Amino acid sequence: MKITLLTIGKTEDNYLIEGIDIYLKRLKHYIPFKIIEIPELKNTKSLSKEQQKSKEAELIFKNIQSTDHVILLDENGKQFSSKDFSIYLNKKMVGGQQHLVFIIGGPYGFSEEVYLRSNDKISLSQMTFSHQMIRFFFAEQLYRAYTILKGEPYHHD
Repeated sequence: MKITLLTIGKTEDNYLIEGIDIYLKRLKHYIPFKIIEIPELKNTKSLSKEQQKSKEAELIFKNIQSTDHVILLDENGKQFSSKDFSIYLNKKMVGGQQHLVFIIGGPYGFSEEVYLRSNDKISLSQMTFSHQMIRFFFAEQLYRAYTILKGEPYHHD
């Protein structure tokens, strides 16, 4: 199985880039993982929120395949403990999923078309964080999940 994190916009803050890079290096020991950054839309002032979400959806669909298992990182998604997230990932592996694609949407979330294409929705917190910070949190939680599955001492109960 491989995992992709698909994001709208790029990470700009150096401290987040450095943190994400740490977890990208650590994750290489467990699973193929990559981050794909879709460039932010330009000249959005003349677009409504729905038009922006629709244009972002077009870009998202160019980066996913029909066989991908798509999971939206969405404020209304299911919340997991770190242990439960590791169980969720393990079930996907055992179930034969070849490619999990987690998606962080743009500033207004996802279009209806993206919601319809998704297989699951996950929320990392009830709190709101910047989309750039979510990338770091997700990479850390993915690493934590794999250390839990391997019985390694990173996670403490």
